[in-house]
Amino acid sequence: MSGTLRLGLALLCSAVLVDLLLILPNHPNALQWPALTVVPLELPVLLLGMLALGGHARPLAIVATVALTLMTALKLADLSAYATFGRGFDPLADMHLVPAAAHLLRGSAGFAGALVTGATLLLLGGAMVLLYRALTLWARSGSRLPRGPRYVAGGTALVFALLCAAEIRTALNGWQGWRPPGSAFTARLGAEHIRDFARSRVALAEFERAAAEDPWGRRAGLLSKLEGRPVVIVFVESYGRAAFDNPLYAPRHLETLEAGEATLAQAGLAMRSGWLGSPVQGGQSWLAHATLAAGVHVSDQRHYRALLASKRQTLFTLAAGAGYRTMAVAPAIVMDWPEGPAMGLQEIRAAADLGYRGLPFNWVTMPDQYTLAAFDRIAAGQDAPLMTEIALISSHAPWTPVPRMVPWEAVGDGSVFDAEATSGPSPKQVWADPDRIRDHYGRSLDYALRTVLSWAALPRAEPPLIIVLGDHQPAGFVAQAGGKDVPVHLIGAPDVLSLFDGWEWTSGLRPAAAQETWPMQAFRDRFLDATSEADAEVRADGS
Repeated sequence: MSGTLRLGLALLCSAVLVDLLLILPNHPNALQWPALTVVPLELPVLLLGMLALGGHARPLAIVATVALTLMTALKLADLSAYATFGRGFDPLADMHLVPAAAHLLRGSAGFAGALVTGATLLLLGGAMVLLYRALTLWARSGSRLPRGPRYVAGGTALVFALLCAAEIRTALNGWQGWRPPGSAFTARLGAEHIRDFARSRVALAEFERAAAEDPWGRRAGLLSKLEGRPVVIVFVESYGRAAFDNPLYAPRHLETLEAGEATLAQAGLAMRSGWLGSPVQGGQSWLAHATLAAGVHVSDQRHYRALLASKRQTLFTLAAGAGYRTMAVAPAIVMDWPEGPAMGLQEIRAAADLGYRGLPFNWVTMPDQYTLAAFDRIAAGQDAPLMTEIALISSHAPWTPVPRMVPWEAVGDGSVFDAEATSGPSPKQVWADPDRIRDHYGRSLDYALRTVLSWAALPRAEPPLIIVLGDHQPAGFVAQAGGKDVPVHLIGAPDVLSLFDGWEWTSGLRPAAAQETWPMQAFRDRFLDATSEADAEVRADGS
């Protein structure tokens, strides 16, 4: 093979590598064969630019290599975030999720998960090296050309750079003029992230102002209509509208709700149900918890940190001022949680504080039935009325093994669940098949709902007001329907639930499909409105 032919093949292979990196999609729905037909406008800019600069192209090659490698990493992160959270990756707000995602992947897929993580990092490193060699190969080839062809290459590269700018302008400014051929997708994606960063800073400042303004902090008579009745807010992990809208889950779920309605009605309890719009999907449950409690939309970690730094009073802070003892029962927390007190929670019962002596269910530290039984024991020793947030986690990935319910009097220290904790397929086996993942999700969610409805119907001297809701939908490939909506159920004595008649929620546990979805942040103020005296006055001290 002649040297000229070898050089031509090398240049072709280099061009193909750059082309593939430029057209790599950032959304799972775009991972299809037509993506290979996209004509990247940046390709002639890079390659012909290298030819034109020749021996002077090294600095540009370094900058282009770093920039394109970072954009490739961002696209891969976007793919993961869209598949999991239903949104793109935010480098500023989501970097803390990367170690957690790697840990969950290892826990769900074992060695294969660790192998995928390592292979991804190796792929990015290899792509960076090959990309730099590809660009410098075009530069070296350009240094051998006479000035005329290099000027032509430079002029053509400039024309395509202007086309890229026009395409980016069209995307960012909504320009309806002439649209250039091809697509500057990668450059546009980078420009969009820069634009979104600037917008996020403005939005964050607006959020901080909203968090600082809280008229409820100046109201008297808060929660007075409840007359000291306990309130329990139960978040069911990954409980979303897909349980109603997706035929994979709906038949089982609706049957469970129907049976739960009958049991609760027999216990003399009333029910109302509605829809809330969660700020997240697929994970980051604490953002949904904060949104509900604080009455502001907390969609990412930056907003969460801003909320914690603000003087915003959460539902728990206000309840404490009204004479309640506020508590979090959080079996997923295995380390210190300094944010808890800032959310107005006076007492935090983490995994180690619940007395569980059984085996963990993989990532899940204890089954939901034990968590609820432990809360009942804790609540029995409290003098002040409780407002409690309970975060149930049996329906958290990897969704195996799925616990079984036991008689409530047999729960004990949790060791009764040991046989189940070591039964069933491993996370690696479940997560090797998307259909099996969905099946185990559906069964885990059904266990969680059956457990909480059975617990709500247990006989008590004074039934608490129980609010059962989802924190977010599961990941998109699991949910497949329902958007970001989550169901919410009010369960309590009929006279207490009559306080919420003005909400016009559906009676029972099955919210009407056409019922209006409230933003999750609207719940706090509407709940306070319904349970507080309408003629409450500002306190004399102005607090």
